[in-house]
Amino acid sequence: MPNLLDIKARISSIQNTKKITKAMKMVAAAKVKKSQNRVLAARPFSRALGEAFSKVLSGVEVLSSAGLKIERSIDNYPVLMQKRGQKNAGILVVTSNRGLAGAYNANVLRFVLKKIQEYKEQGIGCKLFVVGTKGTSSLRKRAAAAGFEVLKTYTKISQEPNSSNALVIAEDMADAFVNNQIDSIEIVTTRFRNMMSYKVEDWKILPVENVKEALGDDTNESHGVDPLMAFEPDADHILQKMVPMFITNIIYQALLEAVASELAARMTAMSSATNNADEMIRILTIDYNKARQAAITQEISEVVSGADALKN
Repeated sequence: MPNLLDIKARISSIQNTKKITKAMKMVAAAKVKKSQNRVLAARPFSRALGEAFSKVLSGVEVLSSAGLKIERSIDNYPVLMQKRGQKNAGILVVTSNRGLAGAYNANVLRFVLKKIQEYKEQGIGCKLFVVGTKGTSSLRKRAAAAGFEVLKTYTKISQEPNSSNALVIAEDMADAFVNNQIDSIEIVTTRFRNMMSYKVEDWKILPVENVKEALGDDTNESHGVDPLMAFEPDADHILQKMVPMFITNIIYQALLEAVASELAARMTAMSSATNNADEMIRILTIDYNKARQAAITQEISEVVSGADALKN
């Protein structure tokens, strides 16, 4: 017969856990709406910037740094725009700092490890730039065995990323590209769809082959160069300003999409956990009542048996 005290203690423990999961669900629900609004507000700007960048880039035949003042690697747009043989791929992996978000981080890590294996089969190495403590701890442990290198980690980006966070990452990746540590730049992130779903995606940034692919844009619209477009002072100076802005903005958009996806995943996971706790409490309460009834029945039987024994 189950121990009544053990069942009661377990019910109490699950009730306490339910309070935590319910509170986390409410916190995530409150934050995800704000995060969703930030994502939706940022997408039109990203799309417009991508269109403008594509038009300017398609109107320039020769990329030259003549007359340009280059102080940072990210300003060296002729090198960043060049296509070269790929020996090492630079991948920015965006994960979260916290767990309890269902399979969110596991899905991202599974995707990036599969991509690393695909590159490995092609004879291409991978060097990672990892956002989030979950991805950092997991990928560092697997780096030696899987044959890739973690170059930089970013674990202090909050759930409200800003353009400064994105610029730091962009400068680090551009520096690695200019110094021939990596030959391409791409992002593995999650694209927010709605409160219930997200999709793990790979956004290829450099070399620039498809601007819409870099933005994660699946529209079929094309934006060619305007034959009447004139550049002032010249296209080289404009591109020197636009390339850093373009790369930084894509990284910023990826961070926003990831945060919204994480919060939505946490809200869903905590909702499921709360429902599961309710179901476990219901089942344990039934077991408790059955055990209590059995104990009472046994005590009555013992009393009746004792009374009968005294009569005899």
